[in-house]
Amino acid sequence: QEQVKESGGDWVQAGGSLNLSCVASRSVWRLTAMGWYRQAPGKERELVALMSEGGTTTYADSVKGRFTISRDNGENISYLQMNSLKPEDSAVYYCKASYGGINGLTGASHKFDRWGQGTQVTVSS
Repeated sequence: QEQVKESGGDWVQAGGSLNLSCVASRSVWRLTAMGWYRQAPGKERELVALMSEGGTTTYADSVKGRFTISRDNGENISYLQMNSLKPEDSAVYYCKASYGGINGLTGASHKFDRWGQGTQVTVSS
């Protein structure tokens, strides 16, 4: 069973920085994308940043210019560098690893996601 593990969450003052890390386990399936999501109390989980296998990135408007997602494909690691943090960035941050490929026996396409358990980021004003 593929597993995902985040780390790096902490308490920080507004204007500070944090760097989150996510490690996805190796699989017989290809790791196609890795993304970061967050969920604040009373709110729905939202996309923060996403990077495809080819390096294409997507960011939420609220973090553009402040957060940067990167990926070490060789090690199945994703990083989220967060700068100029604001109190509204406080949330549990989750990493999602997307796997996929073609089943060699059936020829069917296979896709699935694995989520980490999250890491808490708290930004004080």
